Amino acid sequence: MTQNKEPMQQQINIELGEKEAEGIYSNLAIITHSPAEFVIDFTRVVPGVPKAKVLSRIITTPQHAKMLMRALKDNIDKFEARFGEIKIDAQPTPQFGFVNTDKTEKIN
Repeated sequence: MTQNKEPMQQQINIELGEKEAEGIYSNLAIITHSPAEFVIDFTRVVPGVPKAKVLSRIITTPQHAKMLMRALKDNIDKFEARFGEIKIDAQPTPQFGFVNTDKTEKIN
């Protein structure tokens, strides 16, 4: 007798409220980390305005941060296969993008 030892997949129903469905536009993310967690602050920088407010903060485990990175890479690969390469300027505008506060350098 053969037994299937694969774990059963649990189905999760995810609810998306109206406000969350609208989304938040962000053109700057600030990423920090500790041994126990990653913190990603999403903000929007407007040209000519010297101040920006954090619009959303995500706090997650290092394992989930790595899983998110892999999921983003997979989706970017699928996007580029369908629509072509996403171009990133060699010299992005300094106030936009993703900032790694551990090294205080832009992540491209």
